[in-house]
Amino acid sequence: MTSNSESFGAGSSRFDSIRARYVELTGRVPESIEKRLEIGVRTGRVQAILAIEAMREELIMQNPLGHKIGQLVHFAQLVALGEASPARLHAGAALKAGASLTDLMGVAELSLITSGIPAYSLAIEIVAELSEVEDDDLDKFG
Repeated sequence: MTSNSESFGAGSSRFDSIRARYVELTGRVPESIEKRLEIGVRTGRVQAILAIEAMREELIMQNPLGHKIGQLVHFAQLVALGEASPARLHAGAALKAGASLTDLMGVAELSLITSGIPAYSLAIEIVAELSEVEDDDLDKFG
């Protein structure tokens, strides 16, 4: 390992603050993010990971739309792309940020207009799943 990765190991306070942002937004640290951090350390590319996370901090966490609308936008975009797993994560994050199932249904309806029946069907599947999740369990959704 390089001295770069040693100074920013997987348990470093810098990574702890990154993890805290994911918990704030989605209720948990997604497995893909833990893998990103680990691979950054193992390959000596910690600075690249920190640059990506700094961009995410500015563009997502500090976005003028706020967390609720931002997560609804993410849900819409991911549904349009057919990305089921991240769409689930961001739908749950939207609810955590104050969106309602009706808001998510609105996204589903608009996805039909822009992306067709497959996107609408995916969104409906996710909204249906979320309708059965207790508020306390939203952090586990996605």
